[in-house]
Amino acid sequence: MSDDEYIYDEASGEWVPASQAAAASADGDDDAIVVRDAVGNVLADGDQVTLVKDLTVKGAGQTLKRGTLIRSIRLTGDEQEIDCKFDGIRGLVLRAEFVRKRT
Repeated sequence: MSDDEYIYDEASGEWVPASQAAAASADGDDDAIVVRDAVGNVLADGDQVTLVKDLTVKGAGQTLKRGTLIRSIRLTGDEQEIDCKFDGIRGLVLRAEFVRKRT
């Protein structure tokens, strides 16, 4: 790419040379979403979490009690939501602020 080509950088709000933008995008992955639990621990796919609050599950007519263990979570791409499986509940999505990573 030549320096005659410019690309609009949405993060800074400025026009930058294409070569500079390509070098900046190769340096690091800025699109990585970090999901944190209620106490600030970083969550990853496959982690086990426990609930820190009683939660009423809409549509299931069931309440998940505080301390319930949820196994093998999946990150959804949203920093506040995690996808998980629980007996008798399909498609359970929990907010990260209501869980704590089990160590």
